[in-house]
Amino acid sequence: MISLKNYIKTRLKQAYLHTTGKIGHLKKTIACKHIWYGGRHSGFYVHPTLLNSNSIVYSFGIGENISFDRAIIKHHGSQVFAFDPTPKSIHWLQSQELPANYRYFEFGIATKSGFVDFFLPKNPDFVSGSVIAQSNINMEEKVRVQMKSFSDIVLELGHSRIDVLKMDIEGAEYDVIDDIANAKVFVGQILIEFHDRYVKNGVQKSKLAISLLREKGYEIFAVSDSFEEISLIHRSLLVT
Repeated sequence: MISLKNYIKTRLKQAYLHTTGKIGHLKKTIACKHIWYGGRHSGFYVHPTLLNSNSIVYSFGIGENISFDRAIIKHHGSQVFAFDPTPKSIHWLQSQELPANYRYFEFGIATKSGFVDFFLPKNPDFVSGSVIAQSNINMEEKVRVQMKSFSDIVLELGHSRIDVLKMDIEGAEYDVIDDIANAKVFVGQILIEFHDRYVKNGVQKSKLAISLLREKGYEIFAVSDSFEEISLIHRSLLVT
C-alpha cells in the first residue's frame, strides 16, 4: 500500500507537470483494460486479455529486478525473452531461480549490431548503466558489451510477431524506437520507460518518439503515476 507521504508527493508532482504542460504528450489517447504488472518502481501497465501461453514478450533492460517478467509468466504463461548486457545484471541473474519459459541474453538493443562502450553508473551501488551520455552515468567507467539491432534479434530468434515489447534502457530508447516502429515484425504492445529527465532535450525527444509511434498506429492506453512508464497498443488490436 502506498504511504500517505508518497501519495502526496506523487499528487504534487502530477499537479506540477499538468500546470507546466510537460505531460501533454503523455496523455492516454485510447481506453482499454489495463493491469499493472511488476513492482511499484519496476513495472508497466499491460492490456492483459490479449496474452496467453503462446504470446511472445521481449523485455529489454533487467537490472536486478524481473518482477514484471515474472508477473507476465505467472498470469499468462507467456514466453519471455530478456536482454541486458549490464555486468551486475548478468551476475545477479546467474544467482536466480528462473522460470522455465524465461530466456535471458547477455546483450542489449541498439541501432546496429556490434561491441560498444557501456558506461557504468556514477553510484557504484546502482545497477543500470547506458551506452549514451546521460546524467546518471560515469563517462570514465566503462566496459565493452555486445549490442544487437532489433532486426538481427528477431531474425536470430525466429519471431515474426511480438505481443509485448517492454523497454527500460536508460535513455537509449530514443535511438531504437524508429527501428522498432518500422520493423517488418508486428509488435502488439510497446511499453517504454522514458528517461527524458536524464538526457538533453529529453522532453522533446519523448514527444517525437510518441508522435512517430502514433503515426505507425500506436495509441497510449496507460501511463504510470510517475509519468515515466508509458504503455502503447496498436490500434488494429482493438478493432471490434
